[in-house]
Amino acid sequence: MENLKGFEAWFVTGSQHLYGPEVLESVAEHSRKMVDSFNTTPAIPVKIVFKPVVKTPGEIYQVCQEANSSATCIGLITWMHTFSPAKMWIAGLKTLQKPILHLHTQFNRDIPWSDIDMDFMNLNQSAHGDREYGFMISRMRLERKVVVGHWQDPDVQAQIGAWSRVATAWLDAQGAKIARFGDNMREVAVTEGDKVEAQLKFGWSVNGYAMGDLVKHVDAVTESGINALTAEYESKYTMAPELRKGGAKNASLREAARIELGMRSFLEEGNFKGFTDTFENLRGLIQLPGIAVQRLMNDGYGFGAEGDWKMAALLRAMKVMATGLPGGNTFMEEYTYHMDPSGMLALGAHMLEICESVAEGKPSCEVHPLGIGGKADPVRLCFNVAAGPAINVTLLDMGSRFRILANEVEAVKPRHPMPKLPVARVLCDPKPNLVTAATAWIYAGGAHHTCYSQNITADHIRDFAEIAGVEFILIDKDTKINEFKNQLRWNDLYYHLAKGL
Repeated sequence: MENLKGFEAWFVTGSQHLYGPEVLESVAEHSRKMVDSFNTTPAIPVKIVFKPVVKTPGEIYQVCQEANSSATCIGLITWMHTFSPAKMWIAGLKTLQKPILHLHTQFNRDIPWSDIDMDFMNLNQSAHGDREYGFMISRMRLERKVVVGHWQDPDVQAQIGAWSRVATAWLDAQGAKIARFGDNMREVAVTEGDKVEAQLKFGWSVNGYAMGDLVKHVDAVTESGINALTAEYESKYTMAPELRKGGAKNASLREAARIELGMRSFLEEGNFKGFTDTFENLRGLIQLPGIAVQRLMNDGYGFGAEGDWKMAALLRAMKVMATGLPGGNTFMEEYTYHMDPSGMLALGAHMLEICESVAEGKPSCEVHPLGIGGKADPVRLCFNVAAGPAINVTLLDMGSRFRILANEVEAVKPRHPMPKLPVARVLCDPKPNLVTAATAWIYAGGAHHTCYSQNITADHIRDFAEIAGVEFILIDKDTKINEFKNQLRWNDLYYHLAKGL
């Protein structure tokens, strides 16, 4: 996605007929001015759409039904300018299937000390109108995002913008198709999961396809298509000499291009948003897809290695959230540690498949032996990941529920060159430190596969988990192991009891 302006968040203001037409006209005028302002700030990436002020149960029900059926509405931003008796909202909220942001604000920032009278008070009642509305959503046990503060405050607008990114990713997830080329890596536990429950919880449709279905697309690639793509490789990346035209391994580059074009054709024809593969089942392909996967991720596809469909689907969601933001998102794996007591670090990488969106500088296109899989040497992009704050996120099927686990990290520049490591890689300082972070990650059952993000925060992921109604756990600078273990225990009890509520 180039931007999110094709998506809409509907701004719905609540009131009632009690206050008369003049007050209702002022409510509508204020709401329009707020919407106009929201649509001029770069902090909010979607279009905010003003909806007529709702004053009756019928009007509320109708706007909720219209939101449900809209292909572009990501959710409702609701605000009670005056007092809106909340029983009016029950029928609409019972049927609403889109996320809700409850904006607790008021049109005026300051109290007009010398002029305030009861007319002003009757018009500007958000302080208790929003509490009446908030009670009903809590009473109905509905998830929502609550944002409090004056609507012109940059922090408030940033929170609205962040929620709109998450709500757009949620809309994108509904019916999103994930293709699996081969099954999960044999005997691996964490990449497994309940695909039916995932579709119920997140909307993802995950299905397997025979390698022969993919190979048909690979075999149908034309020489002219390969010529054009290899020329693009040479113009975009620092090319290893042996891969250039006339080089000893140019045939490997051409085969990598053939695989990319074939995979792209398959995914586009089936309208897929993510995919997986596994080196244990690649019959019909000459080499394991490396640069193909890296470039497809860079174009917005989700990916998970060794059949890890949960990472593919989660990565797609994070890429949608991040649309238009600097930095990138990629599939990642925790690979090895630097356990020097003066500064412990974790090295993240994978055999091949790290998205170039997180690269520092111009990637190098290289070919090297893989050592596993029994295939020809695959072509891949090699680079260091840029330093800076980031998060690692994973999605787990705990048997009784899904758990989303995140760790805030700080990517750092490598201490020394790694000339013999022919993969993309990132060196990270996990928060609060490696020992505590790894201990907490393992206690929480965290996977070795993650989605690594330079531009999505833990708050985005928390909002996504809350919309889905799944568990979210964060490891950050304040994490203490005893408290963390207690959180896991309390969560186990809560989710066990919640099933019976």
